[in-house]
Amino acid sequence: MDHLGGIWIDHKKAVIVSASDEGRITTQTVQSDVDAHPHYGGQQDGGGEKKYDERHRQSLERYYDEVIAQLAEPEALLIFGPGEAKLELQARLGRSGRPSPPSIEIETADKLTDPQIVAKVKGHFKILVAGEL
Repeated sequence: MDHLGGIWIDHKKAVIVSASDEGRITTQTVQSDVDAHPHYGGQQDGGGEKKYDERHRQSLERYYDEVIAQLAEPEALLIFGPGEAKLELQARLGRSGRPSPPSIEIETADKLTDPQIVAKVKGHFKILVAGEL
């Protein structure tokens, strides 16, 4: 089955858009429990900066694993968003042991509403949804 996907992602949430060859579009949101990564300024729970950085990295890895687990196996994937999360997800996808899509494109995008995210994925892949003639 032809399947295309798009993920808008930042460190707080990911919106996964899947499109089938029949033109059916589905969306799914994965919320992150990753705290903001402030500059080390003294008081941190459980230790120093290195421990905090390691816990933060592990939280991000769990978040990216959850996003990857919700992702079908697309033939092409667009990963977009405002910050570093899109590149971190791409790297994590490469280390996940899952077969990566043959085509992964990365784009920078501002914060978008869910309908704007769907429209961007549809426009990127030039998807005509069933019933939109």
